[in-house]
Amino acid sequence: MSLKLLFGFHAVTVRLKVAPKTIRELHVDASRRDQRMKQFLAKVEEAGLKVIESDDDHLQKLCGTHRHQGVVARVEAVQQARSLDDLLDSLSEPPLLLVLDGVTDPHNLGACLRVADGAGAHAVIAPKDHAVGINATVAKVASGAAETVPYFMVTNLARTLKELKERDIWIIGTSDDAPHGLYDVDLKVPTAIVLGAEGDGMRQLTRKNCDDLVSIPMMGSVDSLNVSVASGVCLYEARRQRMA
Repeated sequence: MSLKLLFGFHAVTVRLKVAPKTIRELHVDASRRDQRMKQFLAKVEEAGLKVIESDDDHLQKLCGTHRHQGVVARVEAVQQARSLDDLLDSLSEPPLLLVLDGVTDPHNLGACLRVADGAGAHAVIAPKDHAVGINATVAKVASGAAETVPYFMVTNLARTLKELKERDIWIIGTSDDAPHGLYDVDLKVPTAIVLGAEGDGMRQLTRKNCDDLVSIPMMGSVDSLNVSVASGVCLYEARRQRMA
């Protein structure tokens, strides 16, 4: 079974919380003994895991970055829903999905996953040929959300959107030239919110498969928001409506 790397306190701590048995190796910087590290090691001991003491140079070689915070883990993949259909079949509330069309920057994906986790989105969906996969950078930026939010990379995004429609899930695309604003639509119904890459936006075929298009009100001088910020605005508006 292939192992993947997680690094940073948030990402590794979430794995300790949700699936400690999947951690096969846990490397820590032996020279770091500040309060944050002490708290982390206490959680490791509570989980019954052993650590491999290392140094900054070795940890940097393991994960390919100096931003490891003194914590690097080799882990097995967490078992999530095997397919989008399995996930949707298991839900007992109206689905709330985030669809990312053309987001290839791992920092943006990590931030989107973090937002999706916070807002209670059930999954994030992206096309295989226009997206970044889950890697160590994504997991670090996501602060553990890469372990908790299902991320489905689909072969044909347009077909997937059509299949979601067959399940009566409303496809809401975001666009600067949309006929009405985000706050004018009902997001309490089963919803998939679609955002495109910064600059280019959604691809034309993706746009054609949306049931409705909305814009995010922009009151200042900038034309658009970072995709992760836009995701947060949209998902939390959906959560606000559903909690009302």
